[in-house]
Amino acid sequence: MNPPGTTTPAPAPADSALPDEMLPVLGSTGSTPQLLALLVSHQHARRLLTLRALLEAVMDAPAGVLPAGTADRVLRDWRLLEAADRADSAATRQVVQYPHTGAWAERCLRALTRPGQAHRAVEELPHLAGLAVAAAARAGLRFTVDVPLRDGELRLPTLGGHRPALLPAAGSPAPGTPAPRIRVIGEPRRLWLVPLPPDPDPDPARASGQDLDTPGPLPGSVEVRLGADGIWRSAAPGWRPLQALRHPDGRAVLIDDVDPYRDEERRTNPYGLDIADRLDLGGHAAWRTAWRDARPWLRLGGPTRAAEVGALLDCVVPLAGAPGAQCSATRGEAFGALLSSTPRDGLELAATLVHELQHAKLLAVSQLAVLHTADDTPGYFAPWRPDPRPFDGLFQGAYAHLALADFHLRAAKALIDPARRDAAWADHCRCREQVGAALPQLLGARALTRQGRALANAMAAHHTRLKEHAPPDGHLARATAYVETARVIWRRRRAQMTTNGREPA
Repeated sequence: MNPPGTTTPAPAPADSALPDEMLPVLGSTGSTPQLLALLVSHQHARRLLTLRALLEAVMDAPAGVLPAGTADRVLRDWRLLEAADRADSAATRQVVQYPHTGAWAERCLRALTRPGQAHRAVEELPHLAGLAVAAAARAGLRFTVDVPLRDGELRLPTLGGHRPALLPAAGSPAPGTPAPRIRVIGEPRRLWLVPLPPDPDPDPARASGQDLDTPGPLPGSVEVRLGADGIWRSAAPGWRPLQALRHPDGRAVLIDDVDPYRDEERRTNPYGLDIADRLDLGGHAAWRTAWRDARPWLRLGGPTRAAEVGALLDCVVPLAGAPGAQCSATRGEAFGALLSSTPRDGLELAATLVHELQHAKLLAVSQLAVLHTADDTPGYFAPWRPDPRPFDGLFQGAYAHLALADFHLRAAKALIDPARRDAAWADHCRCREQVGAALPQLLGARALTRQGRALANAMAAHHTRLKEHAPPDGHLARATAYVETARVIWRRRRAQMTTNGREPA
């Protein structure tokens, strides 16, 4: 597989990969097929480079940094990935370019390149075996691989997970004790999973990914088959398949409640809600219904909204939250993933998709071109957050809320039900006023690069266009009061913290 704040004005770098002609479209929170293709291809290239850098970091690790045999095992797993890529590159890329593969690779690479963190990489590197198995299974290879369990479970990215009934339910082995393993025997469209006891000296050939002409399923094995709908299923109660949402063209968006890298390292999402351990049948049904009902709203929300979902979204990660509370998040290291509580209806999911995909889009843009040179010092007022934000957070939030203001305006003008129409107008006005409070801070910043300023100016122009649409009486006044109340609370909090001898953070 190939490599698989400041006050000084700053010009855009000469090697910016973002064409200037795309900035007006971006500023209106829109996109074009060319822009989306550029963002996705650049993210995919970064993923391959990260994986290649990880492999080289393992191979070049000084003696004693990693346990004996680690490099050999990583190289064997890598070779199975290469074999899968040669057999079916499109199927392999479904695994290699999966959002959580990026989160895993970046976490491992950080651990290997930071002093005293190699032990963390040792804990994470066995996940490569699961990635290699998933890619080989999708490519239809015949292979045999022994994969260590993680917390008592086999995790195969994009396929599912399996908890053997005869092994401990959870927990890590004692230091120095090999983890229990599952022997995965791959055949076209089918896997056999054979639980193995800890083996201090496993057969290297068995872990190599080579076809060993295994005579057939072994006693105690579990059969997993690829269905016509692309879902890997098993009659065994310990198998947890990944369900999928479908685009109109049939492409799958996985509902991922299995992958161990679907949350952040601190084991919680930015809003304090844990990821869902396992979605029940009702949860899957709610997601499928909301997904189906969201599509008309996405089409109504502008010509590019549905296209952005099709290009930028690969999986959703359900969050475990209280009913009625809608929270969502996007992670920069997991491009293509959306973390979200279960949506209550299609309109709510459509708004969540519009919101979070703007974050994903702007994160990808910022890796193509430097938009500003500000540091990460929190000090800016963002009406959608109670805490001071760094400049980049202000930029991100203003961009996402500008898209929401546009979306809710279109929904308000289309809705027939008076209560829902009134709620859409309220959402539009609130987002519009929030962006109006953030834009002067953006436009007045000397830290913007040439391209960053062009983008901010285009955002301001779109905000002005939105203001041409007069909402029903009362909505704008309430939204203005909402933002001003947030500003007063924010100032009082900062003043109190300064009085107590602490800088706001």
